[in-house]
Amino acid sequence: MILPTWRTLFTNSEAAARRTFSSTIHLRSRPSIAPKPTFNLRHIRENPELYSQTCVDRNYLAQKDYPQEIIQKHEQWKEIQRNSRTLRERNNDIRTKLSHAKTFSGIKASDAGKPPRDDGDLLQQARHLKLELQKIEAQEDALNESMAYLAMNLPNLTSKETPIGADPLLIGYINEPPHYPTTTLDFTWRNHVHIGTEFDLLDFGSAGTTSGWGWYFLKNEGALLEHALIQYAINVAVNHGFSVVSPPSIVYTHIANACGFLPRDQGGEQQTYAIGQKEEDTQSSTGHEGNPEKSLAGTAEIPFAGMKANTLLHETELPLQIVGASRCYRAEAGARGAETKGLYRVHEFTKVEMFAWTRGGQEKVVFDSMLTVQKEILQTLGLYCRIVEMPSQDLGASAIRKVDIEAFFPSRRGQNEGWGEVTSASICTDYQTRRLNTRLKPALKPYKSDFPSTVNGTAMAVPRVLAAILEKGWNEYEKCIEIPPVLHPWMHGVTQIKKKSL
Repeated sequence: MILPTWRTLFTNSEAAARRTFSSTIHLRSRPSIAPKPTFNLRHIRENPELYSQTCVDRNYLAQKDYPQEIIQKHEQWKEIQRNSRTLRERNNDIRTKLSHAKTFSGIKASDAGKPPRDDGDLLQQARHLKLELQKIEAQEDALNESMAYLAMNLPNLTSKETPIGADPLLIGYINEPPHYPTTTLDFTWRNHVHIGTEFDLLDFGSAGTTSGWGWYFLKNEGALLEHALIQYAINVAVNHGFSVVSPPSIVYTHIANACGFLPRDQGGEQQTYAIGQKEEDTQSSTGHEGNPEKSLAGTAEIPFAGMKANTLLHETELPLQIVGASRCYRAEAGARGAETKGLYRVHEFTKVEMFAWTRGGQEKVVFDSMLTVQKEILQTLGLYCRIVEMPSQDLGASAIRKVDIEAFFPSRRGQNEGWGEVTSASICTDYQTRRLNTRLKPALKPYKSDFPSTVNGTAMAVPRVLAAILEKGWNEYEKCIEIPPVLHPWMHGVTQIKKKSL
């Protein structure tokens, strides 16, 4: 993926800027049509130190006291339950007597010969108890909502494979390192912006006029490369058992929130694009709830996860693996500079995303399958890459583990030694399914429903891979760009890109 809190293509030093989850979710703002979340509050109460330490390890310091607050509020809730037990028993007794009075005239055999009972007094007591119990239930509801709010804003736990802190762990490499001759053209001709502009593949100036900074036009062979990369990535994923789905690019904001993506980061910087609505559309004429807020999806992970909201999956369906291409929108494209130049960080781009639901305990099987797809794609494209286990401070709210693959960009050797993220894969366990009410029906008795796990991974982030291909494929001697052979079937006969003649 890409984006602070949305799996990103940013450098390791940008970890703090990647987390959007440090902003909080307010349940009161959740519309009535939103899936009802189910949190494992008991596990939090029984393991408060674990959850607090997770917040510290992942630099979510504002949430580190939430587990203890949940315990305190649960104790208050139990105290109210104990104190109201007598009132509830008295209320049930009166309701029973009044019900009998209507059915059997309220006369028991043992009451024969006694004066008639005053049911009016019982009705008055019932009304009084009803008001008292309503106040108590309001207190209980407030505590339940408060505990749910605290749980909603806790990040997922962290895998044992995840390094604690801010430094990633190098796992391995893909392909051999390139051997570029040292020339004065290193930071000019090998820069994808210069190559793409000179060869009429990229147009940032016109995009600045039509849309602003952070947008671009792909032209000629550049546009063909985009479609070739999409088709190739989907082809590889399908060969590994994924089914193709084309998702929408507009989602309800509450669906994005449930997946762990929030509108703003801890610094208040906007992360997502909200869809504007007229005031009369947000609230009906009767004062009731209007149309829920919508946003442009920053990744297909969001609509994919939402596909199975409020759904009961059968264990025999799993793992359910899908892949699809979509346009993605990120409000934070970063400040202008060498680190964000060209296609490296943009507001809108095409990405092929893999997503899967699987049984708890089987996440690693699907995770490894996604990594296999990613490695195959990048290896056959001939890109020199390194594989890194991302540290705890780099994880988004939903992930317990994340592995990135970074490609080498010759022109970016001044930033992060030339490495830039091009794919990412994450295990989210039941974080998203609990918030989206996606349940799992076991294949064997006792058939008690549970929550499946989700896993997601980038198959192809087009702009950065395209940029890497332009820089890696540049032939200094022939002044042309070599197209990776695996893309030839979609390039309409183009195997090299040469400068257009005037």
